[in-house]
Order: sequence, then C-alpha cells, then structure tokens
Amino acid sequence: MGTLDFYDSEAERYAALTLSADVSDVRDRFIMMLPRGASVLDLGCGSGRDTFAFSRLGFEVTPVDGSRGMCAQAERYTGMKVRNLLFEDLDYEEEFDGVWAHASLLHVSSADLPQVLSLVRRSLKKGGMFFTCFKKGDFEGEREGRMYTDMTSESLRELLEDCGFSVKEVWERTAAETGVEWVNALSVKD
Repeated sequence: MGTLDFYDSEAERYAALTLSADVSDVRDRFIMMLPRGASVLDLGCGSGRDTFAFSRLGFEVTPVDGSRGMCAQAERYTGMKVRNLLFEDLDYEEEFDGVWAHASLLHVSSADLPQVLSLVRRSLKKGGMFFTCFKKGDFEGEREGRMYTDMTSESLRELLEDCGFSVKEVWERTAAETGVEWVNALSVKD
C-alpha cells in the first residue's frame, strides 16, 4: 500500500484525527506575513482544517490534495471544491501570495523534493510566502503505511535555499497532543 492508498482508505478516520489538532500558533506566524485578503494555496489540504481557517479569515483559498478520499473529506468539512492534484503535477504560475504545505511535503522523497519545491516556487507571486513542515529527524522510507522524509532544521534550511527560497525563519515545535517533534520553515520567493 502506498501513501495515497493509505489516505484514500483511511480518509474519514484521518480527517477526524487532524481536525482537532491545534496548529493555530504556526498558522498565525504564516498569516502575519500575508497581505489582507491574500490568495493561499493549501497544498495537501488533508481534512480541510486549515482551508476552513484561512477562508474564515478572509483569504482566497485554493485547496488541493493528491488523495481523492481526503479531497472528499475536505469538501465535506469546508463546503468548498477541492482539486485532486499530485504535488508533481502542480501547474500554477505566479498565482499565490502564500503556499501553505502543513505536514504534506514530508511524503515526498528527498530525491523528488527539489522538483516539487521548484513547482511550489513557480506557483508563488514575487514576494510570496511559503510555509512547510516536516517531522524532525533523518529518517527516509515507509513508516505506518506511508512514505516519509524527515528533516532537521539544518537540512530543511539548506534544501529551501538550494531551491531558490530566502529562508526567513526555521523553528522546531513539539505537538502538545502527540509529542511529535516538527521542523517548520517560513520562506519567501524574492
């Protein structure tokens, strides 16, 4: 079973788990960097939790996810149309003030991350903000039925800089609900 198969088969259960996760502190850091009413791509939107939050705050949100099951869950939760789109098929060009990739790009192999990040960068307007986060560590491979690429603060900063982003901030955070350690990054397309 691959990552997309996992999310398709576990969509309802996984959506219920993630809807209650409080990431408002991280989301607020991203929002502070955006203009009022900004256009935001929620890349790998999952349950739609963050799409819903951004929308309620007056942002113009475009939610996408590679899993049809998660798209259906997000549509049910947000009442918005969610585009089924794989990361490697990202086809937007200079459309967004911000790209939010919360716990989604961690499913991309390290070999494929530079190409995916170049597509993310292409989707941003000049000066656009990009948020992403990965589980902390140096593991890469299958875990719990899904592909994972973990990152350290140093490896994430280096990856983003190598892909043409100006890194504004990298920080670590431990999720209160799960104890999972995360590495977060805010960067900009100059």
